Amino acid sequence: MDIATGTRASDAERDAVVRLLARHLAEGRIDLTEYDQRVAAVYGAATRDDLHLVLGDLPALSKPALTEHATRPRRVPLWQRIEATTWFGVSLLVLVIWAAISLGVGEFTYFWPVWVIGPWGAVLAFRMVTGFESGLGCGRRRV
Repeated sequence: MDIATGTRASDAERDAVVRLLARHLAEGRIDLTEYDQRVAAVYGAATRDDLHLVLGDLPALSKPALTEHATRPRRVPLWQRIEATTWFGVSLLVLVIWAAISLGVGEFTYFWPVWVIGPWGAVLAFRMVTGFESGLGCGRRRV
């Protein structure tokens, strides 16, 4: 049995080193070619000592960078914003049609737009609040 010196590196440790290399690339300490070479060395590293060698000539970073996803509050997905905008536009249109009919008759007519605005709006509100169909609700996280 062949016993290697040093502790074996895990995939999570390799990924953490690659993220550190990406930060050094973003800050201009290394160029893209060197980044590619170092990433190849990271994924070829067997031990933690090998991982430290890849970062050996780079300064320690002050604090871990928060990813864009972690710093931003969770937003409504784009497709739900498009649906909400469409609902608002159609709601406005049916209200204008109802108002024009009421003005033409000279009195308020039956408020039929409620049957367009209400159910559609309720479904949209339910889906946005619960995260239904977006993978954000019911204990599930978007990856």
